[in-house]
Amino acid sequence: MKEIFHPPVLLNESIEFLKAKEGGVFVDATLGGGGHTEAILEANPQNRVIAIDRDEEAIDRAIKKLERFGDRFSVYHANFAQIGVVLDEEGIDFVDGILFDLGVSHFQLRGDRGFSFWKDDPLDMRMDRSQKLTAADVVNTLPERELANIIYRYGEERFSRKIAREIVKRRREKPIKTTLELAKIVESVIPKKLWAGRKKHPATKTFQAIRIYVNKELESIEEAIPEAVDRLKPGGRIVVITFHSLEDRIVKELLKERKDLKIIAKKPVLPTEEEIAANPAARSAKLRAAEKKAPAELGN
Repeated sequence: MKEIFHPPVLLNESIEFLKAKEGGVFVDATLGGGGHTEAILEANPQNRVIAIDRDEEAIDRAIKKLERFGDRFSVYHANFAQIGVVLDEEGIDFVDGILFDLGVSHFQLRGDRGFSFWKDDPLDMRMDRSQKLTAADVVNTLPERELANIIYRYGEERFSRKIAREIVKRRREKPIKTTLELAKIVESVIPKKLWAGRKKHPATKTFQAIRIYVNKELESIEEAIPEAVDRLKPGGRIVVITFHSLEDRIVKELLKERKDLKIIAKKPVLPTEEEIAANPAARSAKLRAAEKKAPAELGN
């Protein structure tokens, strides 16, 4: 099988905002393909990275990729909402920078866990395979109204009620087990004139919604960001890359409401046209960054 390359998004901007070249201890809360961690470790020979990921397969790949850095790199199989527990385990109270690169990775989209509607795979969508709840459980067991609410809330899909109604109708005939089955159900509901001939698949929002629900993605962000800020040194930086409006809205508000933070990027930083051309998956990325205030600044 050909190795899948997962290009890190907004890489140079992340390194700059983290001040990684100045040296320090950093947390990569979303290790993924290891690209950001690798760049942080290369930015200064004194740098150390504690990485976190929910996906054991991602961790195994990254360990091989980053083994040359020895004990400057350590990794934990955990939800990034457990950042405090991880740092306690390392015996570290405060760090110089923390990076979150949210969303789903190329490995997951191109793997066999049902994150994508472009090929037929089991409806799974678990980032952490040790958890029980799968997308198939959601699609086949939740009441119609709850399904509609999930698709609307997490996918911002205006046809959510019709999609939920059709899902419930089809599952009465037989369980919905695969990605293509679900994608075709969504296709049958959304008027063809709204999606035919366009790049965006009509099931995009529904798949996003179910994935977010299965993995409790937004709840994890709401827990993790405040915990991360608490573990920053004065002058330490938090950098967060989001990929859709729901994530970005939460991150923006969480950073804004902290009186001990100074927002560095007044507007979200976007990828360049060159980066989008090289990596189309970067097109919806937004980077937000903030710095922990020194105690003397807190009165300002």
